[in-house]
Amino acid sequence: MPKLVEREMFGESAQFKSVLEHVNLVAPADCAVLIQGETGTGKELIARAIHAHSARSNGPFVTLNCAAIPSGLLESELFGHERGAFTGAFSPRIGRLQSAHKGTLFLDEIGELPLELQPKLLRAVQEQEFEKLGSSQTIRVDVRIVAATNQDLEQMVSERRFRADLYYRLSVFPILLPPLRDRIEDIPVLVRHFVQQFARRMNKTIDGVPQHVIDALCRHDWPGNIRELQNFIERAVLFTEGRLLSPPLPELRRSVVAPSRQTPLTLSEMERVHIRETLEETSWVIGGRAGAAARLGLPRTTLIARMQRLGISRDTPGSRVPRLVMPLAGQMRREDSRPALAHAAGM
Repeated sequence: MPKLVEREMFGESAQFKSVLEHVNLVAPADCAVLIQGETGTGKELIARAIHAHSARSNGPFVTLNCAAIPSGLLESELFGHERGAFTGAFSPRIGRLQSAHKGTLFLDEIGELPLELQPKLLRAVQEQEFEKLGSSQTIRVDVRIVAATNQDLEQMVSERRFRADLYYRLSVFPILLPPLRDRIEDIPVLVRHFVQQFARRMNKTIDGVPQHVIDALCRHDWPGNIRELQNFIERAVLFTEGRLLSPPLPELRRSVVAPSRQTPLTLSEMERVHIRETLEETSWVIGGRAGAAARLGLPRTTLIARMQRLGISRDTPGSRVPRLVMPLAGQMRREDSRPALAHAAGM
């Protein structure tokens, strides 16, 4: 199985390299994949990589954003309809599922799929067959499903807002994309890529990025993740008149929300903090009577699964900021000459 193309993926962090290993593992397997991550972490890019490195790479890659289409039209978009199926259906239409035959259907924001459509999607995923809206004729397809969400589907299942059977069917192989704030080592690499990309597009020559700029970018929390970083670097290249990047750093200071004890944490954030503190107290020993699993009252395998879901690992970047000089036109320093892997456009 060939590795993911490096011109599309950039990064050095252990977290993202682990994601790439999972992508290379699952791409040829032809099973359903559930990609989970915050907005802007590059879920569609990962889905495209899975498709591109699968046996279906010569087939279509069809996308459907479940949050972008009104619920009343979603069934027609997904399954298609016959003429007269509803008011305004003047001609038959092929849905995204049928369009993805012999290829991959990427269902983005799957948590927004209405409950009433979930049984029909479950049947399509399990049996590879469905009926168009307004038709009783069964259509068989050969489609791989890759779904993505920024929501906690397990919590939605427990609240009966998402079907458990569909969740388990979609999450045969879950992939969790870490937020950019947990991948500090990747920020200089991504900055270098985006500077080169936008400088070429704007016909500018930018040779490097000052160290104080790198430090400021690494300190920022990036709630919009790589998409936010990409947009900021595009503005920075626009502002730059010389050969060194000159970004509008005050924008970052304005957008940073100061931590406050009055700001409530989400359940996932509280769980992540509690598990990590317990692991640090046990020197990252998971099993055994004195291990973190025993202290938390969890089976060892359950704790490991939650650590993977929450992106917790011993080498998760903390306060360490890579001291990287960023030449863009010449050779990188020896310690920064390793091949890079992390996505360039949305992860």
